[in-house]
Amino acid sequence: MTMIRIWLVGLLRRRGGRLLAVAAGVATAVALLAALGGFLGATRATMTAQSVRGVTVDWQVQAASGADARSVLTTVQNTPGTRAALPVGYADTSGLSAAAQGTAQTTGPGVVLGVPTGYRSAFPGEIRVLAGRGDGGLLAQQTAANLHAAPGDTVTVGRAGLPPVRIRVDGVVDLPHADSLFQKVGAPPRSQPAAPPDNVVLLPEGRWHAAFDPLAKARPDLVHDQIHVQRSHVLPHDPAAAYTAATGSAHNTEVRLAGAGQVGDNLGAVLDAARSDALYAQMLFLFLGVPGTLLAGALTAAVAGAGAARRRREQSLLRTRGATAGRLLGLAAVEAVTVAVVGGAAGLGVAALLGRTAFGTTGSFSTGWALAALAVGAVIAVATLLLPARRDLKASTVVAGRAAVEHRRVPRAAWWALAAGLLAVSLLVFRITSRTNYALVLAPEGTPTLSVDYWAFAGPALLWTGGALLTWLLMDLVLRRGRPVLTRLLRPAAGPLSGTVAASLSRQRGTVLRAVVLLALATAFAASTAVFNSTYRQQAQADAVLTNGADVTVTESPGATTGASDAARVAALPGVRRVEPLQHRFAYVGPDLQDLYGVRPSTIVDTGRLQNAYFSGGTARQLMDRLNRQPDGLLVSAETANDFQLHPGDRIQLRLQDGRTHQLRPVPFHFMGVVKEFPTAPKDSFLVANASYVASATGSSAVGTLLVDTGGTGQQAVARHVRAALGPAAHVTDLPSARTVTGSSLTAVDLSGLTRVELAFALVIGAAAGGLVLALGLTERRRTLALASVLGARGRQLSGFVWSEAALVALAGAVGGIVLGWALSQMLVKVLSGVFDPPPASLAVPWGYLGALAAAVAAALAAAAWTAVRHARRPPLTELREL
Repeated sequence: MTMIRIWLVGLLRRRGGRLLAVAAGVATAVALLAALGGFLGATRATMTAQSVRGVTVDWQVQAASGADARSVLTTVQNTPGTRAALPVGYADTSGLSAAAQGTAQTTGPGVVLGVPTGYRSAFPGEIRVLAGRGDGGLLAQQTAANLHAAPGDTVTVGRAGLPPVRIRVDGVVDLPHADSLFQKVGAPPRSQPAAPPDNVVLLPEGRWHAAFDPLAKARPDLVHDQIHVQRSHVLPHDPAAAYTAATGSAHNTEVRLAGAGQVGDNLGAVLDAARSDALYAQMLFLFLGVPGTLLAGALTAAVAGAGAARRRREQSLLRTRGATAGRLLGLAAVEAVTVAVVGGAAGLGVAALLGRTAFGTTGSFSTGWALAALAVGAVIAVATLLLPARRDLKASTVVAGRAAVEHRRVPRAAWWALAAGLLAVSLLVFRITSRTNYALVLAPEGTPTLSVDYWAFAGPALLWTGGALLTWLLMDLVLRRGRPVLTRLLRPAAGPLSGTVAASLSRQRGTVLRAVVLLALATAFAASTAVFNSTYRQQAQADAVLTNGADVTVTESPGATTGASDAARVAALPGVRRVEPLQHRFAYVGPDLQDLYGVRPSTIVDTGRLQNAYFSGGTARQLMDRLNRQPDGLLVSAETANDFQLHPGDRIQLRLQDGRTHQLRPVPFHFMGVVKEFPTAPKDSFLVANASYVASATGSSAVGTLLVDTGGTGQQAVARHVRAALGPAAHVTDLPSARTVTGSSLTAVDLSGLTRVELAFALVIGAAAGGLVLALGLTERRRTLALASVLGARGRQLSGFVWSEAALVALAGAVGGIVLGWALSQMLVKVLSGVFDPPPASLAVPWGYLGALAAAVAAALAAAAWTAVRHARRPPLTELREL
């Protein structure tokens, strides 16, 4: 115990700085791992809460034909976790008609809902009142537009085989969640209706039963009952665990119903999507966090390895004085434990601080992550201190351990072959994982398990390894074979000593190689992480714009005729730069009903922020210019182009509703190109056409949507002004709100905290890789510099010696890091393409951060070189005595 205490005191006194540097490397790895673990936990909880918050009706339990709906209601109400359960009737109508504004309007089949008292308070957000009252006979917004009906008008509702019933319209409503409200309960996703019904009437429960109970007796296939259920949202934070709990409850309820009903699990459906996104968050952690941790470990190993020669000499001295191998290993173990404890504690403290400042209180890491991070720190300490000591004891003799000059083996051809093989396999894996339709995370609909293609990790991992090995080999080749060239390059800095400097770097090139490779890896890590995060932010903004349409978006009734005047009113509001009217119609492509968007080709590119990646067959501006020159041109989705085998120039007959007769009429178009994404458009099938051509062909210039450009500022204030100006009939959304309701996709998760943490760690690691490793290498050369001073070298020549090595490390490390970072950025963005929606057309390069990285690395290298120069200018006898 006394010897251990003496050994520790001696370590702290003689090698305290080096020991502190090794502990700092361990702390960096622990802090990075624990902080990213905290982000992962916070992200999962955010995804679950966000997904659940977007569900209004958790379950839609449909009573089986002939089953007692009241019995089904009682069973559901008594199910644990049920907070509210109300019956809703569904009846198919043969058609609707109305006489209003001097004309008679007739529509096709539709659905009539029987809504109980208290439904709107139990399920807020399911029904939004646009005009009139919120109770009584209500028409959906689309239906009111089709019938030209308003509150106070009378609508006739057809019943198959029975006389029609007349209802008075008390209000017009919007059904924001119509897709789930009219789902086919129990049907697989691909068998669900392509769109909700156009014609919907809502009646109070009593009036609905009076009107449709007779129809249920005559035609039970046209009438059915559902129980709408609100469940408790106390669920596990992990979306996968929450999905398992939610679907388990739904299945348990179906068992209790014993065939009397089937559960449409809306809650489970959104959690099903969120769990794959949560797995993508885990992939982000692995792709971005693990390399940083490994790099911190490699930096720690380099710091510890910089004093390997001195440690071997100390071991040899102790062995000559009788110390056993076991005692020496025990002393090395004490050093490793000290570093692990100090570094682990410091790392957890930093991680806790980062969790509070970057991720908020929810970002604090759990006990599990803390223990995992400490375990990694302990492994790094053992691998960098204890294992090298054990290897030296077994492989070195006392005489070899006291040797002052390091003898290095020349790399064999096998190492070059290995580097080439690693890079070739990495490229092969990258090509496989970047193919069309490749999915890193596979989440089959409705299945409780997720699968990850872990082969995708092989591409970046092999690129890291192969790039590091190739950098090492190239630099080693330059130092060994390129001494004449190196001598000439170093002459401006080292003067007459340039040959000596080149020979010294070649003879003791181990520390130079370590510094160059670590600087290259740190630069590549920082650059690839920064580019990925910057691209992520760019696409998160693009996703929000696609979802919302613009800074502020105003959605009118599909049949509205006031859109043009509304555009002028909105354009006059404070904070509005410009307004882009966007027609929104519905058109039949063969038997398929699709959304049709009429645009002004000359202005939509800028206002809609259209990206080239949204189109095939040309850039966004090229296709819009072509659409401007050819008014009857048509852009269709990729799905429509494939389904109907369309080729450029093909003539397409769409059926559009005529604005004068309100009947469908054929309108000819010519296929011009493919549009993959478009503001406010659905994900699958839609059409884009010239608004002027659509208006002339249909006799209506009605505008369905207004895209409002505010210049990226004040969106929520402008949205409030628009709501006040247009009233409740217009649905107004703003871009900041859209980011929080984009869905459970990863791009709706705020990565700003993670970005700050990752980039800060990358900056620290980059600076340490350049400056610290160089400083330790130069410290090992203090004897060489002192001897050169004794032999007559002047201070300027010694300074040239030091600055030459610093310049070589900076230049070689920067070149290797830039090349490797560019390749890694391309690979990360491509392999993690499932994170981006839409996929990026190009990488977003954060030049400001990369400039700061270069400045930090340069400052660290300069500080290390300046410190070494100060020591070199000291009296040589003083330096030799201290050594």
